[in-house]
This record gives sequence, C-alpha cells and structure tokens, in this order.
Amino acid sequence: MLTGTTKNLAVIGWPIAHSLSPVLQNAAIEKAGLDYVYTALPVKPEDLPAAVQGLKALQFRGWNVTIPHKTAIMPLLDAIDEDARIIGAVNTVVNEDGHLTGYNTDVTGFIQALLDAGFAPRGKTAVLLGAGGAARAVIWGLIKAGVTAIHIGVRNPAKIQPLVREFGAYGTLTASHWEQEDFAAKLLSADLLVNTTPLGMTPQTDAMPPVDWSNVKADAFVYDIIYTPAETRLLREAREHGHRILNGEGMLAGQGAAAFRKWTGVTPDTGLMKARLREALST
Repeated sequence: MLTGTTKNLAVIGWPIAHSLSPVLQNAAIEKAGLDYVYTALPVKPEDLPAAVQGLKALQFRGWNVTIPHKTAIMPLLDAIDEDARIIGAVNTVVNEDGHLTGYNTDVTGFIQALLDAGFAPRGKTAVLLGAGGAARAVIWGLIKAGVTAIHIGVRNPAKIQPLVREFGAYGTLTASHWEQEDFAAKLLSADLLVNTTPLGMTPQTDAMPPVDWSNVKADAFVYDIIYTPAETRLLREAREHGHRILNGEGMLAGQGAAAFRKWTGVTPDTGLMKARLREALST
C-alpha cells in the first residue's frame, strides 16, 4: 500500500512503455517487504534537464536511465562512478539528500550472470561479436574480471579503432572483420564468445552474426546478451554443437539487482526477477 512514507524509484527514457524494469523492480520490492514503488516515466530528450531537477525536487530515491538518455544525463549529475565514466554511459542514479551519483550496473549484471553460470573469465580469451553501445560495458566488465585478451569481430574494423585504442589502455584488444581469415584465427583461441549485436533479436529471429562453428573451440562458452527470444539462433546452434550457453536474462536481472542494492541497501531475489521477466515476455 502506498503511503506518505513510500519512497519513489523510476526508469526514465523515450519511449518507455516497453520497459520491463517495473516488472522486475516491483517484484523485488514486494518480496523484500520494502516501502518503495517503482514506475516508468516518459521523458523527451529536450526535457531531460527539467526531469532530472524534478526527480531531485520530488526526492526520488533513485532511477534507472535508458535510451536515449544514458550519455546525455551525465553532465546533469553531481558525480559519476568510475565504471560509468569509462563506459561513457549511466543507467542508474542514486539520490543521497540531493546529491546525484551516476552508475553503470550493466557491468555487474554481465559479469555476475557469467559467474553464476559457472564461467570464470580470469585468464581467459574472449571474442566479441559487435561493438555498439552494449559492447562497452561488456568490454570493461571483462577487463575488470581479468581476461587475458579481447578480440572484436565487426563489419567495419576501421570504424571501431577509437574504441580499441581507448580500452587498449586497460587491456589487450584487437578488431577484425568477422568474415575474414584473421578473425577465424582469433575465434579459434576463444574461451568465451559473446554476441553484443541485436542480430537474432525478436522479431528477426532467423538472423545471427556470421560464426563458423568449425572455428570455435569445443569447450568455448557462448553468451548472447539478447533475452528475447530466450534462445537465439546463435545460442541454438551453439547448443547443437555442444557448447555451454547463456542468454541475456541474467544480465538484465543482474543490472537491476545491482541498482536495487544501491537504492535500498538490500540484496533482492534475482531468481524471482528473472522469473517475472520470463513471464512478462511470454504474455
């Protein structure tokens, strides 16, 4: 029941009606027995500064940030956590008595899901498919987790050289065209293969990045950060070739759980969050 003491949380974006964050967060709030409520708020890009001031004035405890505001919100905050600064995007804001700090919990969500699935990245070699916005959190998470090297396969390697140079300051990165021989050699060395592209996402479920399974190590772990459908074509083919697989449900629930902890100080039931996510996607 909402009362005068109920603390407010939200997700802001444009558009926002599709967001599943309220489903995840309110399930966690109810299970934890907390006097909080979480809602989705549509915020046009031109209204972002006013929205941030409004949320602060209304004493929202915090909020998630989604497209197209993840970078634009950064100069509107009082402090930026190191992960968010390096990635160049904020997905979580915490309000401490009017002091707004931006975080990026995608890093935590990505790595924790991998660890929970029984794969430890330290000392391993990773190959990424794609280098868009989602890839930055994945790259930084893998570097922090201690991978030996990251090889990126894309359509246009020249275009992502700035990203390679930027993160090359923290670890070993290379980029190749994903249909050329040098990438095939990188793929042969991979302990972990991660898809960060939208290829295979609903409704284009027949799509997938170009992967020659004969060039993938038999024991390589395959991780697709897409969560709809639950098993992409990439994961289905990987499973059929005997690889361990993981989809993006754990990452989504994990980043939400990390935000929840920052706002409330309570560790939520991530299993429940994942279950509610799958229920919402199946309706």
